[in-house]
Amino acid sequence: MSADMGTLDTKRPEFDELLTKIARYALEYKINSPLAYETARYCLMDTIGCGLLALNFPACTKLLGPVVEGAEFRPLGAKIPGTSYQLEPERAAFNVGAMVRWLDFNDTWLAAEWGHPSDNLGAIWAVADYLSRKNIAEGKEPLKVKDVLSAMIKAHEIQGVLALDNCFNKVGLDHVLLVRIASTAVACAMLGGSFEEVRNAVSHAFIDGGALRTYRHAPNTGSRKSWAAGDASSRGVNLALKAISGEMGYPSALSAEFWGFEDVKMRGKKLTIPQEFGSYVMENVLFKISFPAEFHAQTAVECALKLHNEVKDKLDSIEKIVITTQESGHRIINKVGELANPADRDHCIQYMVAVPLVFGRLTAEDYEDSVASDRRIDALRDKMVVEVDDCYTREYLEADKRSIANAVQIFYKDGSKSEKVEVEYPIGHKRRRAEGIPVLVAKFERNIALKLSPKKCGQIKAVCSDQAKLESMAFNEFSDLFAL
Repeated sequence: MSADMGTLDTKRPEFDELLTKIARYALEYKINSPLAYETARYCLMDTIGCGLLALNFPACTKLLGPVVEGAEFRPLGAKIPGTSYQLEPERAAFNVGAMVRWLDFNDTWLAAEWGHPSDNLGAIWAVADYLSRKNIAEGKEPLKVKDVLSAMIKAHEIQGVLALDNCFNKVGLDHVLLVRIASTAVACAMLGGSFEEVRNAVSHAFIDGGALRTYRHAPNTGSRKSWAAGDASSRGVNLALKAISGEMGYPSALSAEFWGFEDVKMRGKKLTIPQEFGSYVMENVLFKISFPAEFHAQTAVECALKLHNEVKDKLDSIEKIVITTQESGHRIINKVGELANPADRDHCIQYMVAVPLVFGRLTAEDYEDSVASDRRIDALRDKMVVEVDDCYTREYLEADKRSIANAVQIFYKDGSKSEKVEVEYPIGHKRRRAEGIPVLVAKFERNIALKLSPKKCGQIKAVCSDQAKLESMAFNEFSDLFAL
């Protein structure tokens, strides 16, 4: 950033190329990947299931509903899964977005930046349901579920490709800024925005800057990390509606000297994308299938589970536990000392290894105070050493691998030691799709059964198991299946 702003030319510049590429992709790209649509179907199922599971937690449900009591939006509002709420699209985006992210159990994308592309379903679900009900009231056709799958593929792609080379966390910004950008672009396109309107909206999404990662890290880790994405997707709908109303855009929102996003937020580093937008991200997205755990720890939890039977009856005999991880895992979730709340615990690799060593499981409930108060957990945490493996770090970033490796080894007081258990790819990785999808479907079926009647669960299972049937279904009818 220049220390001297100088005299700036008032001539309006051309739009930044990246803003143009995002807008053209959101509006014009034709998706021709059966794999992307199939993966998007599983992603839709999993994401909504995660939201329904979150309704078991009062810390989540207290934030849901209209902005003030009575401010619902019937009959045209978007229905919120697992509830009786029907809300205007901006507030609906927050509700759905907060639900699906609450337990850190929806999908993940790991590159230079991290994030959870299905966070964008908050905006997509809200806009699609609202438009479907509005269209029906006006004698028009509702959106189909395929339209939602298409929007999901594009939102995943915008967020994920922007994450490949641009590391926002290293300048202290939270990855939800990518949710705001992707949700803005896709929501504006869904709402009928023109190319100029979509591009204007995306310029606003960048001008919003970014939330700080304060709430994700010690000593301030807290529950905002569970609703930040809902807030971002809601803002995306807000900006899309503003642009469609005629609000102007800002051509050099990224590149403007001193005042642009790159100078202000990225310390002068230009935003780049290493490949054109397509359907790569949805095809390669990572599912959290077995554990509600920050993704860099997923394989560490698998390692710990494999060691549970060996150590469960001799926890007091342990001298040291060595966790080997990648540099990103070390930076995000290597945490010692007191853990203040569930949000603190589900971003601590030591906690996420200790629980399965002790209990042989890791569930959402295991982050609550009732489990965390078991003294054996912190006793094991005190014996843990976290080391970084350069090979793990390198293969984490290699495009043809994108592994998320961890290893766990137990050293005992008598000088003996366990096997060093290593897992390179979590069950939700593309390389383990065949193994993972049946487990993902079982997860989905468990989650919908928590809130919905057996009859509705049967209907949902039937339609979700058939790609063509699901794609051709009116989205408002699909939404109705999940409403109370």
